[in-house]
Amino acid sequence: MLTVQTPQAALEGPVDLSGLSGLARESLAWDATETRARLVAGEVSALEVVEAAMVRADLLEPQLGAVVYRDDAAARAAARASGAAAGSGSGVFAGVPTFVKDMEALRGMPTRYGSQAVPQRLAAASARSVAQLLSTGLVPLGKSTTAEFGLNATTEPLHGPPTRNPRDRGRSSGGSSGGASALVAAGVVPIAHAGDGGGSIRIPAAFCGLVGLKATRGRLAPMASASRMPVKIATYGVVTRSVRDTAAFFAAVDEHRPPGMAAIGHVQGPGRQPLRIGLFIDPPLGTAVDPEVRAATLSAAAALEAAGHHVLPVAAPYDRQLADDFLAYWGFMAMAVELSVRHQLGGDVADLQPWTRALAARARQRWWAHPGAILRLGRFRQRYAKAFASCDVMLSPTTAGPAPRLGELRPDLDHDSLRGRLLELLPYTPAQNASGGPAISVPFGATRAGLPIGVQLAAPWGEERRLLELAYVLEAQRP
Repeated sequence: MLTVQTPQAALEGPVDLSGLSGLARESLAWDATETRARLVAGEVSALEVVEAAMVRADLLEPQLGAVVYRDDAAARAAARASGAAAGSGSGVFAGVPTFVKDMEALRGMPTRYGSQAVPQRLAAASARSVAQLLSTGLVPLGKSTTAEFGLNATTEPLHGPPTRNPRDRGRSSGGSSGGASALVAAGVVPIAHAGDGGGSIRIPAAFCGLVGLKATRGRLAPMASASRMPVKIATYGVVTRSVRDTAAFFAAVDEHRPPGMAAIGHVQGPGRQPLRIGLFIDPPLGTAVDPEVRAATLSAAAALEAAGHHVLPVAAPYDRQLADDFLAYWGFMAMAVELSVRHQLGGDVADLQPWTRALAARARQRWWAHPGAILRLGRFRQRYAKAFASCDVMLSPTTAGPAPRLGELRPDLDHDSLRGRLLELLPYTPAQNASGGPAISVPFGATRAGLPIGVQLAAPWGEERRLLELAYVLEAQRP
């Protein structure tokens, strides 16, 4: 494997692509849909496409810190098998390379949940969510980085290099799907497996300029890591560089939805029906919203109105109580992580990062708050549904500011400082995890410094189709 030594001092500004040539450079800009079309047309083979992604990974990984495990031999074998089955119903993305987030099992590779506390053991079988992802024909090259057990909004492990934002390597790619988003935004692969338990698909998508859809609870195969949660806040998904890739993925796995949930179908462009778009920017937490984020959100509202939709102001569909309950639940999950590491995974709790241990310690101090928080979170779906009485979709920023500098959300900050910074920067996304409703982050412009800005569209349960139709409108305005 090619190894590129990149001086730490040089890791500022966008990723350096000057070392790429041939197909590795040519296919850099292909999304998953175009990649598959070229495979079907016979312009390239699956093995060639996968090899080109490996070349990009070799060059860019030292600049990104986004990969925790690779198995090139397995990827080549899967690519050859995909090529042999091309055109024979082998999946909408057959032969397209991807990475799997290190929160779910992928057969033959270790799952360490972004943690040094978990021993490295190869998985005997893939998790259901990963099997569903790979049913589309995607070829996994390896595992991508994640915040430890998905509990932070940056991917900065203390035991290794941080995962860097391809737009500015001095900034975070977000979390917890930080590796997935960095790899897709840098062009290593066009689509990657991700997971969202508090915004972990949408936040890094916003920071990296990607499309990230958090699905309705139950639409996709369940994550093994979320199966024992009393409130099922987490779901897997993908991050992509185009709305059409996200739409094609959800169309491909839509047949697996549970009975009674509305089908999405294959959404291929904007819808024809005018919708009521409820707009809110200021969250009910006293959070200051970056002026450029505010301007981008208002611009997105204007674009939707110009497309024939009616935009009206609405109140945020949550309050401070939800934030407090969600963070209490976060601590409850950190306690569960400690128990899992100690009794199931065979690791050492002392090796967990300070943020994970601080969350668990605070939760133990406030043990009496857990039952009420879990009860209110479980009931939040009904309250959230009532917020759509006056609108069909809600528009807001995805995050209150652009990607933070590396170090601002480090897991070794003291508990109160990190908690305050997370609340200040990320007040918008947990409502959909608590309610189970769908939401999508769509890139819409950038700051003067060139950092991506994402806006969030949220809908009632089962209405992903509305979100994708509106996302096409925004993408056309800010491709």
